[in-house]
Amino acid sequence: MSEGADAPAATRRGGPRWLLFGSLALNLFFIGVAVAIAIRAPHKPHWDPNVFVRIERVAETLPPADGKILRDAMNARHDAIDRAQTAYYGGREEIRETLRDPFKIADMRAAIAKMTAARQQFDQVVQGVFADAAPKMSSAGRHALANWRHKSPKRNRH
Repeated sequence: MSEGADAPAATRRGGPRWLLFGSLALNLFFIGVAVAIAIRAPHKPHWDPNVFVRIERVAETLPPADGKILRDAMNARHDAIDRAQTAYYGGREEIRETLRDPFKIADMRAAIAKMTAARQQFDQVVQGVFADAAPKMSSAGRHALANWRHKSPKRNRH
């Protein structure tokens, strides 16, 4: 018998070479997809939880003078905004902690009430920035503010 007679039929027809080629092609395909996704991915996040970043993004869309008015209003209340934001996000973390063992529903309810109050305070302070800035803005700036929408790839706005 010859050596070829003992080898499986797939080996005689070049089976391992085709498997190697197929595997290489598949790997190159997945690498190409990963590179394409990385290139298309936005370089800055669409939404930032920090209110200072979000207000700055709004200010960038306004006419320059009106953007300055909004930034000045934000800076005038910077400490109050920072305290309110810290209390709100701290309250959310406190709720998460109450879910760990030992779990006590009374602690969770208290944390929820505390976070709710912190959220209301946070909203009032941030809304106060806009209420302080709007009367000082031009008509075009107020209209731009009224029409401002967060541009999210998940939302289709018409």
